[in-house]
Amino acid sequence: MADFLENIVRFHAGIINDTPLSFTRYLYDKIDFNERLIGIVGQRGVGKSTLMLQYLKKNFINPEDGLYLSLDNPIVAGINLTLFTEDFVAKNGKLLILDEVHKYNNFHQHIKSIYDSFKKLKIIFSGSSELHLKRDGVDLSRRAIVYNMNGLSFREFINLETGLNFPAVSIKDIVQNHYAVSLNITNKIKPLSYFEKYLNYGYYPFYKESKSGYLIKLYNVINEVLEGDMVILGLIHPSHIHKIKKLLDILCASDPFKINIEKLAASAEIDRNTVYKYIKNLNESHLITVLYQKAKGYGIMTKPEKLYLNNSNLVYALCNNNSLGTIREIFFINQVSAVVQRVNSYKSGDFIVDDKFIFEIGGKNKDFSQIKDIENSFLALDGIEIGYKRKIPLWLFGFLY
Repeated sequence: MADFLENIVRFHAGIINDTPLSFTRYLYDKIDFNERLIGIVGQRGVGKSTLMLQYLKKNFINPEDGLYLSLDNPIVAGINLTLFTEDFVAKNGKLLILDEVHKYNNFHQHIKSIYDSFKKLKIIFSGSSELHLKRDGVDLSRRAIVYNMNGLSFREFINLETGLNFPAVSIKDIVQNHYAVSLNITNKIKPLSYFEKYLNYGYYPFYKESKSGYLIKLYNVINEVLEGDMVILGLIHPSHIHKIKKLLDILCASDPFKINIEKLAASAEIDRNTVYKYIKNLNESHLITVLYQKAKGYGIMTKPEKLYLNNSNLVYALCNNNSLGTIREIFFINQVSAVVQRVNSYKSGDFIVDDKFIFEIGGKNKDFSQIKDIENSFLALDGIEIGYKRKIPLWLFGFLY
């Protein structure tokens, strides 16, 4: 155990030294770090590890007090996590950060045992999806405070690119006061000059490492979800991976308005019930977004109204023919759904947010014909820097978090 701990501390020191503190994600200030068991879930590549390491670097100088363990590290695979933690606590350890918990066999049982046994120890862990937290009869989400982490917002992307520190705004601020909010931002930068870059490669923080290698890393993220997470969790048989990929190809080529489950099943060569299951799993893995009509239920067999890829970067990576209209809608849903209770499709406009605000998405020449005389209805328009009355710049919805 002593040799193992020495190796872990050496690894810990190297990764802590390489952890930047100049930029922190929106979620950092929302987490209650006083809690004893904290989970951070979110799509691969969005920055969960960096956030946890930043907290560790800011608050625990000595690895004997706070230690980082990546459970996908080969040197960790052979240890008993519960026994290791017992030894760590006996030496006055206070914080254990467990990254990539789903890569460790029976991690649910180990974390439950550690949480129940060591009352003075704080644990922060990460996983790619809440799917990981409910398995083998143990639901960690009942014990842990679980936070969902999204990719970079357009606001965060601009802050990273410019070194500025624009604050987030609320959906209420945008609806009621978008002119003043936009004016304050456009006095400092030209947001449209960053918008296409963000849509193309700005959602995942690893774009900062290398723009030329960005697509390769994004393909690796997608493959890790499909060939790693979903197979490990028993959600898909390895022989069906190509069918899931075919499903994503079909979504690329389809109008979100015209998704037909029966045709989707036939094209992907899987039965209808399996399509519904895969749609649910892809949604919970943050590769796609499922939209339902307002007032419909949300069971596994509920027919979705629209299916989208989760974010615009996935569109540019996976789809040969990129519909600008679809990309605009994906941007809106992706940014807004991170901060509101729900986004639904709507019969007159494109979307209804929290059963209250109706939005039609389009280019700068879009008119009100589809939402004419509808209360609390707005146009979210691409190609404009500042709006007027019920016309709101689309980019501004990227400042919600």
